[in-house]
Amino acid sequence: MSHDDFAFEPVKGLPERPPEHERILWQGRPDTWQLAREALKINWITAYFAIVVVWRASVGSIDGGLAGAVAFGLPYVGLWLAAMGGIAVLALAMARSTVYTITTARVAMRIGAALNVTLNLPFRQIANADLSLRSNGTGTIALETLGETKFSYLVLWPHCRPGHVRVTKPALRCIPEAEKVAGLLAEAADARVSQPVIERRAPTGDLVAAE
Repeated sequence: MSHDDFAFEPVKGLPERPPEHERILWQGRPDTWQLAREALKINWITAYFAIVVVWRASVGSIDGGLAGAVAFGLPYVGLWLAAMGGIAVLALAMARSTVYTITTARVAMRIGAALNVTLNLPFRQIANADLSLRSNGTGTIALETLGETKFSYLVLWPHCRPGHVRVTKPALRCIPEAEKVAGLLAEAADARVSQPVIERRAPTGDLVAAE
């Protein structure tokens, strides 16, 4: 029997159903292989094990020839395969548990393979968005927020701009067709921010609602 860990969501990727005037424009998640490369450094780990395997095989070949090279190098090949398998499983779990959502009013990020968190960023709280684009079309859109809002790097990782630990920036990480998504985000944010903020007041003058 299949089991959906997120069956409780009224709308995929969102903790509650959006208001009637808010529409979902795009939803996506990280590309698993690109996430393994960028966030989990699978290429660097592969290069490290390649150096170790060649070194140990060279040491073994000095006294034992080909048999010695295999005997010395093979255990590290096994370790490399185990590491690759672990990284692949972790990247897949991270990608499958993530849903990035762009609506007409906000960016929402449902993240966390073990501890699930949903982050809501209204367009009026986003100061800037930076696109880092790769040659294969995937990319990362980092969001700079206004005000004193602070985020934990450890809680957001890997869904944050790499290297920005002191000022953590939430990010739509390693998404396919990133340039197209960035354009959609810019258009939606411009349309939302250009709308006037309407404050409704009761006859007494008290503020009762804001849009």
